[in-house]
Amino acid sequence: MPFDFPAVDPHSLARPRVMGILNVTPDSFSDGGRFLHVDKAIEHALQLVADGADIIDVGGESTRPGARPVTAAEEIDRVVPVIESIRQVSQVPVSIDTSKPEVMRAAVVAGAAMINDVRALTCDGAMAVAADLQLPVCLMHMQGQPDSMQRNPNYSDVVEEVRTFLLNRAQACMSNGIPHDRIIIDPGFGFGKSVQHNIELLRHLDRLVDTGFAVLAGLSRKSMIGAMLDDPKRDRLAGSVTLALYAMRQGVHIVRVHDVAETVDALRIEAALAGG
Repeated sequence: MPFDFPAVDPHSLARPRVMGILNVTPDSFSDGGRFLHVDKAIEHALQLVADGADIIDVGGESTRPGARPVTAAEEIDRVVPVIESIRQVSQVPVSIDTSKPEVMRAAVVAGAAMINDVRALTCDGAMAVAADLQLPVCLMHMQGQPDSMQRNPNYSDVVEEVRTFLLNRAQACMSNGIPHDRIIIDPGFGFGKSVQHNIELLRHLDRLVDTGFAVLAGLSRKSMIGAMLDDPKRDRLAGSVTLALYAMRQGVHIVRVHDVAETVDALRIEAALAGG
């Protein structure tokens, strides 16, 4: 089943979409190692679908602070069997979370219908492959690289700098033949940002929404929640759902979450209260 392209067009969205996270990695910050085996990954994917996920985002390389890089071959070995298996049992679109052009192409051959790139198609060959595949792409902002991005993030105006970067990358996509309505932008919460930077971006998400591109917010279980609560060991479920709701009220179109059922319930209640 092809991806529902209008689902990422902000002009056609009746409600935010919920993207469920499926990390097939040994070292992701929240669920590393839980879904390395294909059977476990498929079981979790089906649970995400049952819980109401509109998209399943499959990633084979951790991008948490300090994460070690993996080869394209290793990443392909992790994600392709999972994507193929999901496509056999579910019609929910699958997104591939990768920056490597080789992984993008292999994942799409396996059945992925969207590209989610934390490096915004800046790696060699990524833009050309994405343009050739003609699928929706999510462009994320990151200052630095995962192994160093949180050492000393620095901005003069974090909202304006992130916005400018994303608009420039979106324009690069369009110049390479990727249509406007297949481009999603993501401010990259926690990727080369301090807690205060994240809060400023949250407060001004409308500045990204106003660009006319679909906007994705990935806030689930981020360390900023513990910092905001002044308790780094605190369970982050309630904070994650609260931030997803806040982002939705700011107008974002996709929320990327670990806890799909709780997020979907909150969005449904919010919609009911609003008369939707």
